[in-house]
Amino acid sequence: MKGKFLAAITLAMSLLLTGCGGGDKPAEKPADKPAAGAETTLKIGATPAPHSEILEQIRPDLKEKGINLEIVEFNDYVQPNIALNDKELDANFFQHEPYLNDFIKEHKDLKLKNAGGVHVEPMGIYSKKIKDLKELADGATVSIPNDPTNGGRALLLLQKANLLKLKDGTGAEATLQDIADNPKNLKIQEVEAAQLPRTLEDVDISIINTNFALNADLNPMKDALFIEDKDSPYVNIIAVRDGDENRDDIKKLLTAIKSDKVKKFIEDKYKGAIVPAF
Repeated sequence: MKGKFLAAITLAMSLLLTGCGGGDKPAEKPADKPAAGAETTLKIGATPAPHSEILEQIRPDLKEKGINLEIVEFNDYVQPNIALNDKELDANFFQHEPYLNDFIKEHKDLKLKNAGGVHVEPMGIYSKKIKDLKELADGATVSIPNDPTNGGRALLLLQKANLLKLKDGTGAEATLQDIADNPKNLKIQEVEAAQLPRTLEDVDISIINTNFALNADLNPMKDALFIEDKDSPYVNIIAVRDGDENRDDIKKLLTAIKSDKVKKFIEDKYKGAIVPAF
Protein backbone atom coordinates (compact mmCIF):
# COMPACT_ATOMS: atom_id res chain seq x y z
CA MET A 1 0.00 0.00 0.00
CA LYS A 2 2.87 2.30 0.90
CA GLY A 3 4.54 1.50 -2.43
CA LYS A 4 1.43 2.43 -4.37
CA PHE A 5 1.15 5.71 -2.44
CA LEU A 6 4.78 6.63 -3.23
CA ALA A 7 4.29 5.75 -6.91
CA ALA A 8 1.25 8.03 -7.06
CA ILE A 9 3.22 10.90 -5.47
CA THR A 10 6.07 10.40 -7.96
CA LEU A 11 3.67 10.42 -10.95
CA ALA A 12 1.94 13.57 -9.69
CA MET A 13 5.27 15.41 -9.26
CA SER A 14 6.36 14.34 -12.72
CA LEU A 15 3.18 15.69 -14.30
CA LEU A 16 3.51 18.93 -12.36
CA LEU A 17 7.10 19.49 -13.49
CA THR A 18 6.22 18.72 -17.08
CA GLY A 19 3.31 21.15 -17.02
CA CYS A 20 5.60 23.91 -15.66
CA GLY A 21 8.23 23.34 -18.33
CA GLY A 22 10.63 21.60 -16.02
CA GLY A 23 10.88 18.51 -18.24
CA ASP A 24 13.08 18.17 -21.34
CA LYS A 25 11.20 19.06 -24.56
CA PRO A 26 12.35 18.01 -28.05
CA ALA A 27 13.46 20.91 -30.27
CA GLU A 28 10.67 22.04 -32.57
CA LYS A 29 11.27 22.27 -36.33
CA PRO A 30 10.65 25.77 -37.75
CA ALA A 31 7.37 25.81 -39.64
CA ASP A 32 8.89 27.53 -42.68
CA LYS A 33 11.93 25.29 -43.00
CA PRO A 34 11.60 22.76 -45.84
CA ALA A 35 12.13 19.11 -45.18
CA ALA A 36 15.61 17.78 -45.82
CA GLY A 37 16.15 17.26 -49.54
CA ALA A 38 13.13 19.38 -50.53
CA GLU A 39 13.51 20.99 -53.95
CA THR A 40 11.70 23.77 -55.78
CA THR A 41 10.89 23.30 -59.47
CA LEU A 42 11.26 26.34 -61.70
CA LYS A 43 9.59 25.84 -65.09
CA ILE A 44 10.83 28.12 -67.86
CA GLY A 45 9.60 28.33 -71.46
CA ALA A 46 12.29 28.97 -74.09
CA THR A 47 13.05 28.66 -77.78
CA PRO A 48 15.71 26.00 -78.51
CA ALA A 49 18.75 28.02 -79.53
CA PRO A 50 20.26 29.97 -77.97
CA HIS A 51 17.83 30.31 -75.08
CA SER A 52 17.60 26.67 -74.00
CA GLU A 53 21.34 26.27 -74.52
CA ILE A 54 22.05 29.20 -72.21
CA LEU A 55 19.62 27.92 -69.59
CA GLU A 56 21.29 24.51 -69.62
CA GLN A 57 24.50 26.18 -68.42
CA ILE A 58 22.90 27.25 -65.16
CA ARG A 59 21.01 24.06 -64.39
CA PRO A 60 23.73 22.70 -62.02
CA ASP A 61 24.14 26.11 -60.33
CA LEU A 62 20.44 26.28 -59.52
CA LYS A 63 20.48 22.63 -58.44
CA GLU A 64 23.00 23.54 -55.74
CA LYS A 65 20.53 26.15 -54.48
CA GLY A 66 17.68 23.64 -54.26
CA ILE A 67 16.05 24.61 -57.55
CA ASN A 68 15.20 22.05 -60.22
CA LEU A 69 15.24 23.88 -63.56
CA GLU A 70 12.66 22.50 -66.01
CA ILE A 71 13.00 23.87 -69.55
CA VAL A 72 9.94 23.72 -71.80
CA GLU A 73 10.81 24.36 -75.46
CA PHE A 74 8.59 26.34 -77.83
CA ASN A 75 8.99 27.03 -81.55
CA ASP A 76 6.77 30.08 -81.79
CA TYR A 77 6.51 33.56 -80.28
CA VAL A 78 2.93 33.36 -78.99
CA GLN A 79 2.47 30.34 -76.75
CA PRO A 80 5.31 31.09 -74.27
CA ASN A 81 3.60 34.30 -73.13
CA ILE A 82 0.15 32.73 -73.00
CA ALA A 83 1.48 29.78 -70.98
CA LEU A 84 3.30 32.12 -68.59
CA ASN A 85 0.19 34.21 -68.02
CA ASP A 86 -1.86 31.04 -67.44
CA LYS A 87 0.63 29.92 -64.75
CA GLU A 88 1.78 26.92 -66.77
CA LEU A 89 5.29 28.43 -66.56
CA ASP A 90 7.18 30.41 -63.94
CA ALA A 91 9.09 32.48 -66.51
CA ASN A 92 10.01 32.53 -70.18
CA PHE A 93 13.14 33.41 -72.12
CA PHE A 94 12.77 34.05 -75.85
CA GLN A 95 11.81 37.67 -76.55
CA HIS A 96 12.96 41.26 -76.35
CA GLU A 97 11.09 43.93 -74.43
CA PRO A 98 9.60 45.75 -77.49
CA TYR A 99 7.96 42.46 -78.51
CA LEU A 100 6.66 41.83 -74.98
CA ASN A 101 5.22 45.35 -74.77
CA ASP A 102 3.49 44.97 -78.12
CA PHE A 103 2.14 41.55 -77.13
CA ILE A 104 0.68 43.00 -73.94
CA LYS A 105 -1.03 45.75 -75.95
CA GLU A 106 -2.72 43.10 -78.09
CA HIS A 107 -3.62 40.90 -75.11
CA LYS A 108 -4.73 43.42 -72.52
CA ASP A 109 -5.50 40.81 -69.85
CA LEU A 110 -1.85 39.72 -69.64
CA LYS A 111 0.11 40.81 -66.56
CA LEU A 112 3.70 40.15 -67.59
CA LYS A 113 6.88 42.14 -67.15
CA ASN A 114 10.60 42.23 -67.88
CA ALA A 115 12.59 40.76 -64.98
CA GLY A 116 16.01 41.34 -66.55
CA GLY A 117 17.96 41.44 -69.82
CA VAL A 118 20.41 38.72 -70.85
CA HIS A 119 21.70 39.06 -74.41
CA VAL A 120 21.28 40.65 -77.83
CA GLU A 121 20.67 38.62 -80.99
CA PRO A 122 21.55 40.83 -83.98
CA MET A 123 19.04 40.30 -86.81
CA GLY A 124 20.54 39.45 -90.21
CA ILE A 125 19.78 39.32 -93.94
CA TYR A 126 20.31 35.86 -95.46
CA SER A 127 20.14 34.34 -98.92
CA LYS A 128 20.72 31.09 -100.77
CA LYS A 129 20.60 32.82 -104.16
CA ILE A 130 23.09 35.66 -103.90
CA LYS A 131 26.43 36.19 -102.16
CA ASP A 132 26.29 39.98 -101.90
CA LEU A 133 23.43 42.47 -101.60
CA LYS A 134 24.82 44.26 -104.68
CA GLU A 135 23.61 41.25 -106.67
CA LEU A 136 19.98 41.76 -105.60
CA ALA A 137 17.88 42.21 -108.73
CA ASP A 138 14.98 44.58 -109.31
CA GLY A 139 11.71 42.99 -108.24
CA ALA A 140 13.44 40.62 -105.83
CA THR A 141 11.32 38.84 -103.23
CA VAL A 142 12.04 39.46 -99.55
CA SER A 143 10.59 37.66 -96.52
CA ILE A 144 10.39 39.36 -93.12
CA PRO A 145 8.79 38.48 -89.74
CA ASN A 146 5.03 39.05 -89.58
CA ASP A 147 4.88 40.19 -85.95
CA PRO A 148 4.80 44.01 -85.57
CA THR A 149 8.02 44.61 -83.62
CA ASN A 150 10.27 42.21 -85.54
CA GLY A 151 8.65 43.25 -88.81
CA GLY A 152 9.44 46.89 -88.09
CA ARG A 153 12.93 45.91 -87.00
CA ALA A 154 13.45 44.08 -90.32
CA LEU A 155 12.31 47.12 -92.32
CA LEU A 156 14.77 49.31 -90.39
CA LEU A 157 17.52 46.82 -91.25
CA LEU A 158 16.58 46.95 -94.95
CA GLN A 159 16.77 50.73 -94.76
CA LYS A 160 20.20 50.55 -93.08
CA ALA A 161 21.33 48.28 -95.92
CA ASN A 162 20.17 51.01 -98.38
CA LEU A 163 17.58 48.74 -99.98
CA LEU A 164 14.61 51.00 -99.19
CA LYS A 165 13.71 54.19 -97.38
CA LEU A 166 11.08 54.66 -94.70
CA LYS A 167 9.09 57.79 -93.96
CA ASP A 168 10.92 60.30 -91.81
CA GLY A 169 10.56 59.62 -88.11
CA THR A 170 9.59 55.98 -88.56
CA GLY A 171 10.89 53.74 -85.80
CA ALA A 172 10.60 50.15 -84.61
CA GLU A 173 6.85 50.07 -85.27
CA ALA A 174 7.34 50.54 -89.01
CA THR A 175 4.95 48.73 -91.35
CA LEU A 176 4.89 48.18 -95.10
CA GLN A 177 2.76 51.31 -95.36
CA ASP A 178 5.69 53.34 -93.99
CA ILE A 179 7.91 52.59 -96.99
CA ALA A 180 8.56 55.93 -98.71
CA ASP A 181 10.94 54.73 -101.43
CA ASN A 182 11.48 51.25 -102.83
CA PRO A 183 14.01 51.75 -105.66
CA LYS A 184 14.42 48.03 -106.39
CA ASN A 185 10.67 47.37 -106.27
CA LEU A 186 11.21 44.71 -103.64
CA LYS A 187 8.28 42.35 -103.11
CA ILE A 188 8.05 41.96 -99.35
CA GLN A 189 6.28 38.94 -97.86
CA GLU A 190 5.41 38.78 -94.14
CA VAL A 191 5.93 35.30 -92.69
CA GLU A 192 5.83 33.80 -89.19
CA ALA A 193 9.30 34.31 -87.74
CA ALA A 194 9.98 30.62 -87.08
CA GLN A 195 9.25 29.76 -90.72
CA LEU A 196 11.61 32.31 -92.29
CA PRO A 197 14.60 29.95 -92.77
CA ARG A 198 12.33 27.66 -94.83
CA THR A 199 11.53 30.53 -97.21
CA LEU A 200 15.17 30.80 -98.32
CA GLU A 201 14.51 28.29 -101.11
CA ASP A 202 11.79 30.51 -102.56
CA VAL A 203 12.81 34.12 -101.86
CA ASP A 204 15.87 36.13 -102.82
CA ILE A 205 16.64 37.34 -99.30
CA SER A 206 15.12 36.82 -95.87
CA ILE A 207 15.51 38.83 -92.67
CA ILE A 208 15.80 36.26 -89.87
CA ASN A 209 16.05 36.47 -86.09
CA THR A 210 19.31 34.96 -84.85
CA ASN A 211 17.68 32.23 -82.74
CA PHE A 212 15.82 30.85 -85.76
CA ALA A 213 18.92 31.27 -87.95
CA LEU A 214 20.92 29.17 -85.47
CA ASN A 215 18.18 26.51 -85.44
CA ALA A 216 18.56 26.31 -89.23
CA ASP A 217 22.35 25.89 -88.96
CA LEU A 218 23.00 29.39 -90.26
CA ASN A 219 25.99 31.17 -88.75
CA PRO A 220 25.11 34.88 -88.43
CA MET A 221 28.75 35.96 -88.51
CA LYS A 222 29.53 33.95 -91.66
CA ASP A 223 26.24 33.52 -93.51
CA ALA A 224 24.50 36.87 -93.01
CA LEU A 225 24.93 39.28 -95.91
CA PHE A 226 24.16 42.18 -93.58
CA ILE A 227 23.62 42.24 -89.83
CA GLU A 228 22.55 44.64 -87.09
CA ASP A 229 25.17 46.49 -85.10
CA LYS A 230 26.08 44.99 -81.73
CA ASP A 231 24.53 47.99 -80.00
CA SER A 232 21.03 46.85 -80.98
CA PRO A 233 18.41 47.88 -78.39
CA TYR A 234 16.60 44.54 -78.72
CA VAL A 235 17.87 42.80 -75.58
CA ASN A 236 16.41 39.35 -74.95
CA ILE A 237 14.85 39.17 -71.50
CA ILE A 238 13.56 36.89 -68.76
CA ALA A 239 9.81 37.59 -68.53
CA VAL A 240 7.67 36.78 -65.48
CA ARG A 241 4.19 37.50 -64.18
CA ASP A 242 3.91 40.93 -62.61
CA GLY A 243 5.03 40.65 -58.97
CA ASP A 244 6.94 37.38 -59.41
CA GLU A 245 10.18 39.27 -60.02
CA ASN A 246 10.49 39.40 -56.22
CA ARG A 247 10.31 35.62 -55.79
CA ASP A 248 13.45 34.11 -54.32
CA ASP A 249 13.79 31.46 -57.05
CA ILE A 250 13.43 34.08 -59.81
CA LYS A 251 16.12 36.22 -58.19
CA LYS A 252 18.42 33.19 -58.02
CA LEU A 253 17.69 32.48 -61.69
CA LEU A 254 18.67 36.02 -62.69
CA THR A 255 21.84 35.92 -60.60
CA ALA A 256 22.87 32.63 -62.19
CA ILE A 257 22.15 33.69 -65.78
CA LYS A 258 24.02 36.99 -65.39
CA SER A 259 27.20 35.32 -64.19
CA ASP A 260 30.72 35.44 -65.61
CA LYS A 261 30.29 31.76 -66.44
CA VAL A 262 27.32 32.45 -68.73
CA LYS A 263 29.00 35.49 -70.29
CA LYS A 264 32.02 33.35 -71.21
CA PHE A 265 29.76 30.60 -72.59
CA ILE A 266 27.96 33.08 -74.86
CA GLU A 267 31.18 34.65 -76.09
CA ASP A 268 32.93 31.31 -76.68
CA LYS A 269 30.05 29.45 -78.30
CA TYR A 270 28.42 32.13 -80.45
CA LYS A 271 31.52 34.19 -81.27
CA GLY A 272 29.75 37.50 -81.71
CA ALA A 273 26.52 36.18 -83.21
CA ILE A 274 25.02 36.70 -79.75
CA VAL A 275 26.24 39.41 -77.40
CA PRO A 276 25.91 39.42 -73.58
CA ALA A 277 23.89 42.41 -72.33
CA PHE A 278 25.20 42.38 -68.74
